[in-house]
Amino acid sequence: MNYQEALDFLYPLHRFGMKPGLERADALLEIFGMPHRRLGTIVHIAGTNGKGTTASALAAMFQAAGKKTALYTSPHLVDFTERMRIDGQPISADRVAAYCSVMKERVVEVQATFFEATTALAFAWFADEQVEVTVIETGMGGRLDATNVVKSDYAVITSIGRDHTAWLGTTPAMIAREKAAIINPDSRVFTAVTDSEALEEIARAAELNGVPLFRLEKDAVPSVEGAEPGTLQFSLSTAAVHYRSLSAPLTGAFHASNLSLAVVVAEDAGIGEDAVRRGLRNLLKTGYRARLEKIGTMPDVFLDVSHNADGMRETAAAISVFRHRYRAMHVLIGLASDKEAALVIRHLLPLDAGFSAVTIPSERSIPASELAALMKNEGVDPLVFDTPLEGFRQMLAEADPRDMILVTGSFFLAGEILRRKAVRQA
Repeated sequence: MNYQEALDFLYPLHRFGMKPGLERADALLEIFGMPHRRLGTIVHIAGTNGKGTTASALAAMFQAAGKKTALYTSPHLVDFTERMRIDGQPISADRVAAYCSVMKERVVEVQATFFEATTALAFAWFADEQVEVTVIETGMGGRLDATNVVKSDYAVITSIGRDHTAWLGTTPAMIAREKAAIINPDSRVFTAVTDSEALEEIARAAELNGVPLFRLEKDAVPSVEGAEPGTLQFSLSTAAVHYRSLSAPLTGAFHASNLSLAVVVAEDAGIGEDAVRRGLRNLLKTGYRARLEKIGTMPDVFLDVSHNADGMRETAAAISVFRHRYRAMHVLIGLASDKEAALVIRHLLPLDAGFSAVTIPSERSIPASELAALMKNEGVDPLVFDTPLEGFRQMLAEADPRDMILVTGSFFLAGEILRRKAVRQA
C-alpha cells in the first residue's frame, strides 16, 4: 500500500460515522502491541474550544525544553499527515502507508471509524519513535472518544460550550460530564472552565478519582497586556512564578486563557521559564494554523476555524478591536449542519460586514443556499457560491486594498483556501 492507497482506504471510513466507544480502538491498538502504554508523559486535552491552541502551546514548550514531543490534533487543514507530529514534523507518507497496511484487515473486521484508525496509527508511530511526551487533543467529547484509551498524567479541560449536542448533551453539566471522563486516578487536572454547572462536574470527577484540581483564575491569574493582529502579550501569576510579558504570535486576547492554561501545566511538569517563553514564541512551528491567522495583504485576509457559537463570539470580539482600521469588511462563511448557525451568524453581525455563503467540502455541510436563507432570517443578504474557491476569488477581486476579508466557520473551509494557495501571502 502506498500513501495514496492508504488515503483511499482511510477516507471512506467516514461512512461509519462517529461511533462512541473504545472497543474498536482497543482492537486496532492490540495489533501494534498496545502503543498507547508507551507514550511517555501524556497530556490529554478536552474542551469545546481552545483544545488546539492549548495542545500546540504545550507541545511547543515541551519541545523548547528539549523533550522529544508528539502532538496529535484534528482535523487537518491541507494534508492528512498534519494530524500527527513529532517535534513539529509531520509523519512521513511512507509511514502512513506502512501502518495502514498493517491494520487494514483489522479495521475492516471491526468496522473502525476514520478517527479510530487515525488514532491507532498516530499512537503506533509515537511509540515506535520513543517519544518522551505526548500531547493529545480529543476528537469529540472525552468519555467515549477513541483517544480515551490512554491513561494520562495530565487531564486538561479548556472550556465547555454547546457543540455536538446530539452526542454530548444539551446542558453545560452534561457536556462537562462527558469531557471530564478523561480524568483518571493518575491524572493531575487543570481547567479554565468558569461555568458553575460545568465546573461542578469537573470537580466531582477529580474528587471521585482522588486527584487534585487546578483552576485558572483561582490558582493562577492571567492578564492581557496587548493584543494586535498577529501578536498577543500577556502576564501570568502562579504560586511559583510571575511571568511578565509572555508573547505569542496569535490574534485575539481570548487566546490568553488557553495559553495560560498551557503554561501552568508546563510549569507543573517542570518546564522552566526560558522554555515556556521560547515555546510560546515558536508556537506556529508546531503546525498550528488558521486561528485568526493573517495569510494575505492588500486586502488583509484572515483565516479562522471558529465553527460554533462560543468560538465565533470570541473571534468577533477579537476583530472588533481593530475593525476600525479597515474601509470595509467581507466575510466568507461555511458551516456544518450540526452547528447553531443562526447564533454563529448573530455574533458576526456587529462587525458591519458584507457576507458570502459557501458550501464547505464536507458531507455534513449546510448547502450554501440553505445557509443564505438562515442569514436572511437574521437580516443579512449574502452572496451565494457553491464552492469556497469561487466565493473567495470573487471576494478577493472586488475588495479594496484597504479592506479586510475573514474566511471562517470551518476547518474544511480554511483547508480549502490554504490548499489552493489562492491569496497574496502576508
